[in-house]
Amino acid sequence: MSGIYDYIVTGAGSAGCVVARRLADSGRNRVLLLEAGPPDKNPWIHIPLGYAKTYVDPAVNWKFETEPQPQMQNRRLYLPRGKTLGGSSSINGMVYIRGHHGDYDEWRQRGCTGWDWDSVLPYFKKAENQTRGGDAFHGTGGPLHVSDQSEQGELSKAVLQACVQAGIPANPDFNGAQQEGCGYYQTTTLSKRRWSAAKAYLSNPPANLTIQTGAHATRVLIENGRATGVEYQTAAGRQISKARVEVIVSGGAYGSPQLLQLSGLGPAQHLQDMGINVVRDMPAVGSNLHDHFNTAVSWRCSKPITLNDLQNSKLRQVAAGIRYGLFRSGPMASNGVTAGLFTRSDPRLERPDIQVNLFEWSTKERNRDAVITHPFPGFTLTPVHLRPEGRGTVRLGSPDPFAWPAILFDYLRTDYDIRAALEGLRLVRRIAGQPALKPYVVSEIFPGVDITNDGDLLEYVRRTGVSNQHPTSSCSMGTGPNTVVDPRLRVHGVGGLRVVDASIMPVVVGGNTNAPTIMIGEKASAMILEDARAGAPSLAA
Repeated sequence: MSGIYDYIVTGAGSAGCVVARRLADSGRNRVLLLEAGPPDKNPWIHIPLGYAKTYVDPAVNWKFETEPQPQMQNRRLYLPRGKTLGGSSSINGMVYIRGHHGDYDEWRQRGCTGWDWDSVLPYFKKAENQTRGGDAFHGTGGPLHVSDQSEQGELSKAVLQACVQAGIPANPDFNGAQQEGCGYYQTTTLSKRRWSAAKAYLSNPPANLTIQTGAHATRVLIENGRATGVEYQTAAGRQISKARVEVIVSGGAYGSPQLLQLSGLGPAQHLQDMGINVVRDMPAVGSNLHDHFNTAVSWRCSKPITLNDLQNSKLRQVAAGIRYGLFRSGPMASNGVTAGLFTRSDPRLERPDIQVNLFEWSTKERNRDAVITHPFPGFTLTPVHLRPEGRGTVRLGSPDPFAWPAILFDYLRTDYDIRAALEGLRLVRRIAGQPALKPYVVSEIFPGVDITNDGDLLEYVRRTGVSNQHPTSSCSMGTGPNTVVDPRLRVHGVGGLRVVDASIMPVVVGGNTNAPTIMIGEKASAMILEDARAGAPSLAA
């Protein structure tokens, strides 16, 4: 036994940090927050451009891979996930996007009462400290700093001018009245430093919040239909802590279903095959997995103004390091993803289903081992399909809790998924051909100008497409048989157990998922405290 707490939170990611801090701040609860990874002391975590380093660093990154993907030439796709305080908010691109208002109204329409746009907006605002100031859509004074990027160079300006020339209107705020259009991204940064969920919520923790790193949760203890504690592994060996009130699972779209299945909650036959005692047959645990799908077009640039030029010159790197160290400016103060757009692959759609990001670099190789840029200036536009129809799974790869989960997406399964991917490629080529960008384009690196017909483009997509690192929905919220948690995020049929992270989204939002996951943490915390005050049962039907 390693202690008795009111609440135990497994996973110090974007949602887990929020829940642990808010429950502790109430002053009435002893809270234990377990994180398998180390403290967030790696210096590259806190430098905006440092995520190019953490992208392949096993010290702070789980570095998962999928199972062979049937529609993707049986390739294994690389899936970086944060393994440190802050979770993936400590290694991501820091882009602050909430999604479309209609995404949350759709959640309500799917039976998730209290998750419509008007209901979630107050929690976005509660979390936010918007440097532009507060208004109907934005908050100030919250723990999460949201800032404009100061390093908006000539390439991003030219890309946005080309977008307007291609018929995409300018949008000064993707998180305001409307999402569609092109503009600059805001980031979760403060004074040119990353502002992760750990920085936002775990700085100066109260005495009643215990944060334990190097603590890998291996099983939720369930007795007589109720979660009573957590088993976890540390350097000192196997530990068990008890929870008087609730266990909150916040391991993310891969980790949460894995932990539930290790605890006997999941598809019965699969658990039996793995030698796991079945506590409750729950086929939806680990089902409904989906993620945005990412393709890319890269061009050789006519000017040495891209991050390739930084990567390929030791002198430039030294100069950039000195500039950042002394003045918090220059390329290291930016995430290199300064601008983007939201649009529709088909004008008949109600909401944007394509997001395009400007990457101010181009790579000849990017995988779980290395990111290698081209030896010349280059930039990339990445069309992202925001509303894929394919649904995958997370299953146990082994009964060993330290083994990777078996992750399988279902990309490019439907005609719509294929059409959207191809339209995204055609769109970014159209943007690159506009007058504003022509002076910067020397040649198309890939797919290459010879790849033009749909068949060849689809082959390129199958050969090179990747996850956009926004996995969700593997512990979906709802009221039907194909869901895992109810609208108060209580696991169906198990008392004292909730899931709070991106895995509960019934459908992925149309945009980056870090801000919505933090919102989920804020709203869940309020519900947990409200239920505790009301003496409401923590058992979902």
